Amino acid sequence: MRRSLPLGIYRPGSTIWHRIPAGPKLGLVVLASIVTVALRGPWPCVAALGVALGISLWARVPPRVVWRGLRPFLVVVTILGAFQWWQRGWPVAVEVVATTVALVVVATTFTATTPTDRLLDAIVRGLGPFRRVGVRPEKVALAFSLMITAIPAIFEIAHETREAAKARGLERSVRANLSPMAIRTVAHAYETGAALHARGIGDD
Repeated sequence: MRRSLPLGIYRPGSTIWHRIPAGPKLGLVVLASIVTVALRGPWPCVAALGVALGISLWARVPPRVVWRGLRPFLVVVTILGAFQWWQRGWPVAVEVVATTVALVVVATTFTATTPTDRLLDAIVRGLGPFRRVGVRPEKVALAFSLMITAIPAIFEIAHETREAAKARGLERSVRANLSPMAIRTVAHAYETGAALHARGIGDD
């Protein structure tokens, strides 16, 4: 059985965050992300994380869903935080970790309260005026959709590869982890491309 994935986890609801149209909501997410990244100092970043968690609770996103969104990033965040602590001290480490976790929580809340089809429709509408300069909104939306599905798939492949290596007692082997992951990732990309080609997408 496949594990829960960090993106594409829409949960129906009636909160204000569910009712906000996808386009304006995406704009709010982008704005919030820019403000969060621009913050400096550990305590403002911790406060931003608190706000992100508060919004998630307000949107009634189950804590287990937020945790599933965070879990794939824990190793990276831990390594990043430890490195920053070693190189630049604990304030920078707290700043980096809090900012990263806040961004993941915001993204998880967004995907949990926004149906993917509405988001893609919003992208197509928003990019409509740019058709005259050669932009193809449908292809941009398709690329975004592929990203939403590919990122969780890659995380899933990484987790399964790590578990398989651990079962063979090779969890510390770089080759046992990276080689199967690379092969399976390329296979996933090939299968995705074949599925698109079968539907006549990408032939022009």
